[in-house]
Amino acid sequence: MSRTYTHGHHESVLRSHRSRTAENSAAYLLPHLTPADRLLDVGAGPGTITADLAGRVAEVTATEIGTDELGLTRATAAERGVVNIRFEVADVHSLPFEDNTFDVAHAHQVLQHVPDPVQALREMARVTKSGGIVAVRDSDYAGFIWWPQPPALDRWLDLYRTAARANGGEPDAGRRLLSWAHEAGLTDVTATSATWCHADPESRAWWGGMWADRILNSGIAGQLVESGLATRADLEEISDGWREWAASPDGWISIPHGELIIRVP
Repeated sequence: MSRTYTHGHHESVLRSHRSRTAENSAAYLLPHLTPADRLLDVGAGPGTITADLAGRVAEVTATEIGTDELGLTRATAAERGVVNIRFEVADVHSLPFEDNTFDVAHAHQVLQHVPDPVQALREMARVTKSGGIVAVRDSDYAGFIWWPQPPALDRWLDLYRTAARANGGEPDAGRRLLSWAHEAGLTDVTATSATWCHADPESRAWWGGMWADRILNSGIAGQLVESGLATRADLEEISDGWREWAASPDGWISIPHGELIIRVP
């Protein structure tokens, strides 16, 4: 399966991902956790959610697609002194675990990037015990809405969605999660949604500044230029558009996420 990750791991990307916590990114899952649970965290990234979850369960197994990526998770766990996390390099399409191993399998912003999200869900369900939970959450880029509307941000969204699909992903994953679960043969599913909203000066400056950097310096920048989808000048205009949006006192953005709690039969 493809290992291309649209965002890459530039500092501007990690700046965003390290802001994620169990409370702001997995609130839908937290009421279902117990202190005795063994939890699988697929695509743990820099591990901020992982470390938070580890404080609520007996043990977490964190996976990433490569050793370098997993090193980011290890570093956060070490920095926080979290000792109940195991680390495994793994592909979600073919997880290296026995059937019925975990009480909970969790993935945050993962299914939008993988070539076969249905197979990923089948694998997460396979390694989860009967009666256990598979929990997934993904954003939906076509559902992003913002004001004001600099034309450069419309161009950003179009380019991002094109690049993500070229990498085998589905950037509008949030709305598709329920259908993917059904296709995977999973029927005991509770589907919800939640949003991130950035509208105060501090969060606008953070989000807009982060994307102003990402569009110039992260993995997607090189992909867009090398593929001929955009020039460096185009990316500079988009970066300026994000800074213009962030500087507006009227600036507001809503970022929707689909969420599933799946009970494994």
